[in-house]
Amino acid sequence: MSEIYAMRAEEPGGPEVLRRVAIDRPVPGPGELLIRHTAIGLNFIDVYFRTGTYPWPPGPGLVTGSEGAGVVEAIGPGVTGIEPGQRIAYTVPNGAYATHRILPAAMAVPLPDDIPDRIAAAVMLKGLTAHYLIHHSYPAQPGETVLVHAAAGGVGLIAGQWLALRGVRAIGTAGGPEKCALAAAHGYAETIDYKATDFAAEVTRLTGGTGVAAVYDSIGADTVLRSLDCLATFGTLVMFGQSSGAPDQFRISHLARGSLRLTRPTLFHHAARRDWLLEASAEMFALIRSGGLKIRIDRDLPLAEVAQAHRLLESRQTTGSSVLIP
Repeated sequence: MSEIYAMRAEEPGGPEVLRRVAIDRPVPGPGELLIRHTAIGLNFIDVYFRTGTYPWPPGPGLVTGSEGAGVVEAIGPGVTGIEPGQRIAYTVPNGAYATHRILPAAMAVPLPDDIPDRIAAAVMLKGLTAHYLIHHSYPAQPGETVLVHAAAGGVGLIAGQWLALRGVRAIGTAGGPEKCALAAAHGYAETIDYKATDFAAEVTRLTGGTGVAAVYDSIGADTVLRSLDCLATFGTLVMFGQSSGAPDQFRISHLARGSLRLTRPTLFHHAARRDWLLEASAEMFALIRSGGLKIRIDRDLPLAEVAQAHRLLESRQTTGSSVLIP
């Protein structure tokens, strides 16, 4: 048997804190599964945990990583409906950067035969994030115009396509002409190169001065106040990340400029409801199967090279999704 290992950090820090360590084969307890990973997703939330921006869970060291796909190798007492040998995918905070892991059975989503493991690992967090953003956080309606930051990223490319399928005019921001072209090929009606243009001024121009119904913002400090400037009266700011840092300059009084709304959702509150998890996953898989959602995997990297994957992600050298292969 090949080595069972994890990429673990012993203290918060840069990508170099992620080191390969041998681990014992985990044993599932009641209500748990043992998963052998075949593919693992890469996400900015992994950086938040690695750096200590998000609090570390208790215990020695941290194995981060929040989505993956693989094969069930063993089940614990009380698990029903899932059997050893079955392919599953999941999204939960931390624990994915390993060849094997224990997973609560309630978080496992059975994979259809026609959804490859790499695709599943690339969409469980990013695709389900796009789902809750545009169906729940702000349910964008046909004919409305919305703004999506980081439109060429993993969530952004999926959200652009899904919004287009819903008949929503989506404006996307991205850094540079190549990323803008990529976003335009994935559902965005207009794109804005934030490196070359004041995105808020351009949104004002594109909307004839009315602004957008909602802004989906995962950037944080660099964008939050200008995102508010993009909103129409009674518009909604959906903050779901902070890749440029915490938006601490925001004050509640800023909402008064247009009777605006603010929400700060997270995927894991949604995914904790198993009925939602299964229904949203089934809807997502159906759209992938039909070709309505095309999943772009920018690159595969060995799990042991996850530190390099983090460097690429943090320096904005990635587009779409990246997948780690154990």
